[in-house]
Amino acid sequence: MKRTHNCNELRPEHIGQTAILCGWVHSRRDLGGVIFIDVRDREGRTQTVFDPSDLTSDVFAQASGLRGESVVRVTGRVRARPEGTRNPKIPTGEVEVLARELEVLNLAEPLPFQIDEPEAAARVNEEMRLQYRYLDLRRPEMARNLRLRHKVATAARVYFDEQGFLEVETPLLFKSTPEGAREFIVPNRREPGTFYALPQSPQQFKQILMVAGVERYYQLARCFRDEDQRADRQLEFTQIDVEMSFVERADIYAMVEGLLKRLWKVALDLEIATPFPQISFAEAMDRFGIDKPDTRFGMELCDLTAEFRGSTFKVFSGAVASGGVVKALNAKGLADATQGQIETMTGIAKSFGAKGLAFIKVEGGEWKSPIVKFFTDANKAALQRLLAIEEGDLILFAADSWLNACEILGKIRLYAADVLKSTGRLSLPPDRFDFLWVIDFPLLSFDKENNRWYSSHHPFTAPVPEDLPLLRTDPRKVRGQHYDCVVNGVELGGGSIRIHRPEIQKTVFEDILQIPSDVARARFGYLLEAFQYGAPPHGGIALGFDRLLAILCGTPSIRDVIAFPKTAKGTCLMTQSPAAVDPKQLRELRLELKVPPKE
Repeated sequence: MKRTHNCNELRPEHIGQTAILCGWVHSRRDLGGVIFIDVRDREGRTQTVFDPSDLTSDVFAQASGLRGESVVRVTGRVRARPEGTRNPKIPTGEVEVLARELEVLNLAEPLPFQIDEPEAAARVNEEMRLQYRYLDLRRPEMARNLRLRHKVATAARVYFDEQGFLEVETPLLFKSTPEGAREFIVPNRREPGTFYALPQSPQQFKQILMVAGVERYYQLARCFRDEDQRADRQLEFTQIDVEMSFVERADIYAMVEGLLKRLWKVALDLEIATPFPQISFAEAMDRFGIDKPDTRFGMELCDLTAEFRGSTFKVFSGAVASGGVVKALNAKGLADATQGQIETMTGIAKSFGAKGLAFIKVEGGEWKSPIVKFFTDANKAALQRLLAIEEGDLILFAADSWLNACEILGKIRLYAADVLKSTGRLSLPPDRFDFLWVIDFPLLSFDKENNRWYSSHHPFTAPVPEDLPLLRTDPRKVRGQHYDCVVNGVELGGGSIRIHRPEIQKTVFEDILQIPSDVARARFGYLLEAFQYGAPPHGGIALGFDRLLAILCGTPSIRDVIAFPKTAKGTCLMTQSPAAVDPKQLRELRLELKVPPKE
């Protein structure tokens, strides 16, 4: 046997036994001629002691020359640590191994960065960590994330099995469907000039599985989108993909709530309350200015349109007269906002086309703002009543179209919350998770530039049944059976009840989205044909697995829960990919580069 125990296993009951440990040198300390080496494996670490009085000179010399992260095999006797030297911070802290043999399995080179001290590792830039990812993953924090990822994936599979789902793998070489996000294209050597695409999601395959009679499908699916990177986005990612037949929206809600309840219990030993609250898209925007609201704090948006309809302040009354609204929020306690912070908030407003940002600082018992002089006593009383204004508050306004006004204040609300959190005036407990469903999204959105409708979710989403007659007469008012699961301001995932009747799907493609019939057949003909052979009512959802793990691990970046992530530029620094390919490969694919090769 290479080892008798792992490095997190030894306890006082093992005292007197011989133990063989294998692992990495976590740390080495020379105290008065006696060398202490902490040996670490994936389970934990154990202190080993190299006393020259008990060892041959060769063994002691080997121990003296060890570098951090060298791989070793230590044989020795388990003994109690002397009084006053016990370490309550680790499970093996009451014992140590008095070494008598040492085998150096692999001597490590000097490290590019320290991994035995969390503070030192935190100071290392992320590019260095990604270049030496195999070292970074040895850090306890990263090892914990990978273990939790495995644990959560296993719990999800057990849950779905209990609920009667089948795990079905769908193809990774798919057909290009350019209506969605930008795709990764794969050339086909066997038929030059034709291409596969890596799937953005298994959407169409899982719907076909419903036609095939699978009824309950799930998959931890790998998906690919050639999009710009963010902290919560990667070129390749994993999602918990689900589809169910003969269901309504409430059935999907109950299934997902049961899954998340199980995962939070397994990962964090927390009980989350179900069922989750539900709010419509319109309400979410009206109250929070965003369709994935963080409801752990207040600062809700307030509609002041009626109060300022006839105001002498032309910015407000003019917006109302042109069909817009006046909205405001009270950033409680933020009257001391710096000039730089006010400029940042003004920049947010201008990014939506606003000319500026109106605000009032409540300081020293006064409302400080050049716009206050335009307010009547009735205006002030309404503001006081509706916004519960107190000393130290900052009142921020937006006068624009309803959607623009909501989005401006929604982004400012989140920025103000970040400022308050950074100064300790807003505290959000790390174990608080506010889940909710956002429902009744508009089925369609209008693209003014191209003068056409496009799907708010995707073109397979079914309209709310009572809105179906409006599909041809007033598409703007049609709600989709689309739903998003949100926690603490993060969209965990979204889904919908699908269109299962071919005539409705054909109407959406050709009449509403203006996709010519020949183009629709070329892109989705197999799906439309499948629907003609008895497609059941069905619906599903996709939850971002990496995003979910980031929340459970308490990290803002999904790169910390993926073993080998890409950088913001889509590069793997460890393998230096993407990279050029051999000209012979291009010739086999009948491809010619138009871009000159880099030096």
